[in-house]
Amino acid sequence: MAKQIVLGSKVDGAWYDAHATFYGDMSGGETMQGACGYGDLFKQGYGLETAALSTALFNDGLACGSCYEIKCVNDPQWCIPNTGTIKITATNFCPPNYSKPDGNWCNPPQKHFDLSMAMFTKLAQYKAGIIPVKYRRIACVKKGGIKFEIKGNPYWTLVLLYNVGGAGDVSNVKIKGSNTHWIQMSRNWGQNWQTGITVTGQSLSFQVTTSDGKLQEFVNVVPSNWQFGQNFEAKTNF
Repeated sequence: MAKQIVLGSKVDGAWYDAHATFYGDMSGGETMQGACGYGDLFKQGYGLETAALSTALFNDGLACGSCYEIKCVNDPQWCIPNTGTIKITATNFCPPNYSKPDGNWCNPPQKHFDLSMAMFTKLAQYKAGIIPVKYRRIACVKKGGIKFEIKGNPYWTLVLLYNVGGAGDVSNVKIKGSNTHWIQMSRNWGQNWQTGITVTGQSLSFQVTTSDGKLQEFVNVVPSNWQFGQNFEAKTNF
């Protein structure tokens, strides 16, 4: 059961300037890992509609799960005419390379998206290599509900949150066992959240807040017989 408390929300619809490149090939083999901790992006439903963000956009991992609309602009040689836009989810980090201060597009303060080749070639010819784009934040539209993947050990619980709709990027998580009070979780990395308080053998509930201030409570979404490595899904109103 999900209950929604609206603390205020706003998706910024303004368009901003950035650049985009691509990685890998059309198979998307590089989507198996990433700085957001999602793991296999195909298995978890993100597929190739993803991007690695530069430092200026990644925000130390706080942007993981946020969604963007991107269009190729001001490059008639390479932009595909009348192609429209693509929509992607932030799932990785494009690291800066300070040994090339003038040649690495992911160096601060530049705003940059490193796309899968499949998404890049929806906007421009792959020979372009890099293109000027405009982007804007949009609400994430996901199939199914929010998912919780539980990892760790009896003394330390790590929960990966993914497939989050609405703002997409989770800013705060609390967990409650059937025998505990609400416990504040801390961000381990990306969208992995942790607690050192023992919750094994208990049914679990979560309070999840996204960056737009929306909070949802998911009561007893994980049964008491859960095991590490399992995934659980809850319906949302994000």
